[in-house]
Amino acid sequence: VNGDENGGHSDGEGQIQSPRVLLLGMGADEQLGGYGRHRKAFDKGGWERLKEELDMDQARFWERNLGRDDRICADHGKEARFPFLDANVVSFLKGLPLDQICDFSLPPGEGDKRILRLVATRLGLEHAGGLVKRAIQFGSRISHL
Repeated sequence: VNGDENGGHSDGEGQIQSPRVLLLGMGADEQLGGYGRHRKAFDKGGWERLKEELDMDQARFWERNLGRDDRICADHGKEARFPFLDANVVSFLKGLPLDQICDFSLPPGEGDKRILRLVATRLGLEHAGGLVKRAIQFGSRISHL
């Protein structure tokens, strides 16, 4: 199958078609300590305060983010898939001690989402495993317009 730089593929007749299903990373930050406020919660109250913050994020995630992001994808004719929200993934992560999920003694880009970064590195994705999170509205600087 021939592809293009945007993830499209050839239909065999030379036409490039874009993917219909998107794998999205929603839920990773909320479960793996990926937000800056998770680090602040840990600094203020240790593992107990971090757990409270993560639980709060996970409880409200469904109403705050998921519906909006799913509607955006649907408006563009795409189907969204959320592998981090798979019941088996959520259950597995809930069963791990927090010190196996994140390590805030390490800097941003290393300690946050630590377990995910280790998996990425093991899979040969060293660069991706070391990226510091930047929300699109902040990373793009659009909030400054």
